[in-house]
Amino acid sequence: MNAKELAEYVTEQLSDLDDVRKIPMMGGYIFYYKERIFGGIYGSGFMVKITNASERYMPDSVPQPPYKGAKPMLPVTIIDNKEQLQKMVAEMFSELPERKSKKRSNNQGSF
Repeated sequence: MNAKELAEYVTEQLSDLDDVRKIPMMGGYIFYYKERIFGGIYGSGFMVKITNASERYMPDSVPQPPYKGAKPMLPVTIIDNKEQLQKMVAEMFSELPERKSKKRSNNQGSF
């Protein structure tokens, strides 16, 4: 399964949750839930951030970096269990950092 097909499968598995979206990035995809990044699709597959919830739902998952130099993430071992996957993502939300706002440059001169 290629990255696009995997992204579509993950999207379908999470379809009962509101506010899940994905954006393509460097050959993979980044997944957001309520505008907080929770995981993505990388060369090694679908991975999520390490939180209490993700560790609780996937105690068998071994942390590994999704790419060289990245913080470790958890490979998703419950991808085929739609109900468990959705519960995990929903419970991860409160443990995820808020999205950083983009700073806008203020180039307006004073008159």
